Amino acid sequence: MNQTKRDIEKLLDIKTTEIEKIEKNKKLHEESVDITLPGRKHERGGTHPITLVLKKIEEIFLSLGFKIEEGPEVELDYYNFEALNIPKDHPARDDQDSFYINREILLRTHTSPVEIRVMEKQQPPVRMITIGRCYRRDAADSTHSPMFHQIEGLAVDKDITFGDLKGVLTVFVHRMFGEDRKVRFRPGYFPFTEPSAEVDVSCLLCHGKGCRACGYSGWLEIMGAGVTDPVVFKMVGYDPEKYSGFAFGMGAERIAMLKYGINDIRLFFENDLRFLKQF
Repeated sequence: MNQTKRDIEKLLDIKTTEIEKIEKNKKLHEESVDITLPGRKHERGGTHPITLVLKKIEEIFLSLGFKIEEGPEVELDYYNFEALNIPKDHPARDDQDSFYINREILLRTHTSPVEIRVMEKQQPPVRMITIGRCYRRDAADSTHSPMFHQIEGLAVDKDITFGDLKGVLTVFVHRMFGEDRKVRFRPGYFPFTEPSAEVDVSCLLCHGKGCRACGYSGWLEIMGAGVTDPVVFKMVGYDPEKYSGFAFGMGAERIAMLKYGINDIRLFFENDLRFLKQF
């Protein structure tokens, strides 16, 4: 019986080897590669223009001693409005027309709430910027989008003045757009800064002479800024008699449109390769 078993196993091994050899030859024949054909070219991707702008902004402010902070995109009404001196009956809430989840929770309309969260966690000095997505109920057109990226900055310490704000933003404009760009500060209004200013840069196309792109004014608006309102300091437990500060906010899409000469914000989100391959 044992001899018979060994004979059968030997025959099975021989047959299995034959079958494996046949399968291997068949596979080699069917999967042969013509090595004379040229190789397939692997296309390299590029960096999105919004990402290019955000990385450049981070680089500039990190070199100026600012830290990068993050915060939630789904925010409490308190941080998004009330702690920033925007009570429930304030008209500024209408301008920001928000996406509410319920009465107390919404998609943040700006990155300013991160300033409040940072100041609640630490005492001055504070040097920070925060970058992220924001949401407003805007109809999509060439200059508006319901989702956009915003950069917010804050500095708090003893004896900070409007002059410090002008100095920091002038350095930013020169590094972002070129040393030949001029900066203009116009009186403005924001609930969480006083005094407040709209910041303009001389037109990149006409160099301040006036053209269709700048409305023949020679200037293009890039951001809002101002000295932090004492009411905001009181909300986070800072002594406004001891500390002062400044804040600024800008849209990444706006900066990218000015830097690269783009005339429609929707191009950033349509994933058209003809547009994206230019960067």
